[in-house]
Amino acid sequence: MPFTPVLHSEWLKIRTLRSLVVGLGAVVLVTTAFSALAGLDNAGDEGQEADFDSLSSAFFGVSFGQIAAITFGAQAMSAEFRGGALRLSLAAVPRRGRWFAAKMTAVGIPALAVGLLTGVVTLAVGRTVLGDRASAMSWAEGLRGAVGCGIYLALMALFAAGLTALLRSGVATLSILIPFLLLVSFVVGDMSGNAADLLPDRAGQVVLHETWDGLLGPWTGLAVTALWTSAALLAGSWSVHRRDA
Repeated sequence: MPFTPVLHSEWLKIRTLRSLVVGLGAVVLVTTAFSALAGLDNAGDEGQEADFDSLSSAFFGVSFGQIAAITFGAQAMSAEFRGGALRLSLAAVPRRGRWFAAKMTAVGIPALAVGLLTGVVTLAVGRTVLGDRASAMSWAEGLRGAVGCGIYLALMALFAAGLTALLRSGVATLSILIPFLLLVSFVVGDMSGNAADLLPDRAGQVVLHETWDGLLGPWTGLAVTALWTSAALLAGSWSVHRRDA
């Protein structure tokens, strides 16, 4: 079967599952809401500290919105492991590599589109809420943050999808990633110095800062996150190829 019909069928699965559509919407809502709250808190502070990072404040909610993104990726893939859905999918598309590529494309494209929308909306809300405190942020920095936000959220959704394909469980994936992103990454970062800059979340979020002091810059940080995502996708593809449906 050609790739396009396979991609279309996988996109239909995502579009018709309400939980996945809600998950994509949650990426925008959660990111924007937490960014607005952070902006209101910072806008109320007196003075203009020299080290205040208005771009990071505007995109503060990405740390929470990424949870919705990885949940979307994990759920989109884990649906194949319920009720024999994977056997039906592979019966329709015997070439497992083609099916897996279509599945990941169907996850990645809407995740990127929603991520870019999230970046634009969050930037607009952040600038508005911060008021005068956003004056130090240039439009080039804002554009970099919005685009980087979209790419980062899409990579994290794909990272979760690849890991779910390997573990064959969305619950297992979320049980690993959510504590890691909310707790472990910060603890490791405080204890390990620059080595923590290579973790997927910390590397990718450099693009959301005006300045950076670690090993990576904005785009090299996203490249490191892309490497983590590629490794997860390769592992997931291996699992789909080698293990029984």
